[in-house]
Amino acid sequence: MNIETKCVQEGYKPKSGEPRVLPIYQSTTYKYDTNEDMAALFDLQPGYMYTRLANPTNDAVARKIAALEGGVAAVLTSSGQSANFFAMFNICQAGDHIVSSAAIYGGTFNLLNVTMRKLGFDITFVDPDATEEELQAAFKPNTKLVFAETVANPALTILDIEKFAKVAHKNGVPLIVDNTFPTPINCRPFEFGADIVTHSTTKYMEGHASTIGGCIVDSGNFDWEKSDKYPGLTEPDESYHGAVYTKDFGKAGYITKIVAQLLRDLGSTPAPQNAFYLNLGLETLHLRVERHCQNAQAVAQWLEKNENVSWVNYPGLESNKYHALAKKYMPNGTCGVISFGVKGGRETAIKFMNSLKLAAIVTHVADARTCVLHPASSTHRQLSDAELEECGVGIDLIRLSVGIENVNDIIEDLEQALINSQK
Repeated sequence: MNIETKCVQEGYKPKSGEPRVLPIYQSTTYKYDTNEDMAALFDLQPGYMYTRLANPTNDAVARKIAALEGGVAAVLTSSGQSANFFAMFNICQAGDHIVSSAAIYGGTFNLLNVTMRKLGFDITFVDPDATEEELQAAFKPNTKLVFAETVANPALTILDIEKFAKVAHKNGVPLIVDNTFPTPINCRPFEFGADIVTHSTTKYMEGHASTIGGCIVDSGNFDWEKSDKYPGLTEPDESYHGAVYTKDFGKAGYITKIVAQLLRDLGSTPAPQNAFYLNLGLETLHLRVERHCQNAQAVAQWLEKNENVSWVNYPGLESNKYHALAKKYMPNGTCGVISFGVKGGRETAIKFMNSLKLAAIVTHVADARTCVLHPASSTHRQLSDAELEECGVGIDLIRLSVGIENVNDIIEDLEQALINSQK
């Protein structure tokens, strides 16, 4: 099936007389006829024992996302943050080293730079534009993985997936890529060498700003047994009767370990109701992403010509430094997020924000409605002007998440706000 059909059809296939729409299995537990039936579940045989580990609604949606990405298995989590943490923590422990692109979402940067350091991990951040030689210099004998984002939030840096995958594999470690912004509609990182993909399904996948969620997808391509770097996958797990995940579960071993260990011990399982809403969003993902990108391209081109705008950052523009990479990895578009500068600095930018009528001022991005944020006066207001410049968030920067409304209405709103900001 083509990806558009997978959005609608994959994951749940009702039999004769069963519900046409994916049911919500709103139950914490499951009933079995015999003690032996229940006992088999604790030997990790297929089935359901407790929704913290697995739930039929959640699993159906995970199967759909795995199909969209071209992976062998997937698992849902309660947020994108937990997805990224579990994807890394599943193959690391205290004392291990992680190489990460520096151009990543601020919350993920803090997860790595603060929280995971407190847990005993060593982190090296690298410039995503670094050469292969510069990337190689970041590796250590105890490096366990490389992490990056296909389209960085909010810097909109485009990852050279093949370059990062080549260096990661040269060092015998997997490349984990957060593919939230482009979604598998616009980019499928496994086709370019990535090994594991994560998502904040809160964004375009769900698409309506109604539920928080995350997902981890395994390509099944990385050979965990090639070295002794990953004993958690290749050696017996005494907490599950000596199960060896790579041997007992084959290509599903990595995801099975997340379920059996991390969801068991740490939770972060999504509610079946949230998975149901996510599935509704996925059914129209291919339609919405196309519209987001069409609208964003038109808005970016309009902003680039506007006399009240000092600069525009959008990979779809030919003037953008990442345009060539965007065409290589995402020929049908990147995402609906644009950043730009309003002439006049901080106060003018704030006046612009307060003049908007259609676009909503929110901290969220990537849902159906156009929304906007001025980081210098909100999310980054604790930083000085000099500190803002150092982290790439200028006092004039506006982050615009272009929705799926009529693009002429979006542009009209931006135009009147820009005019009012200069008065």
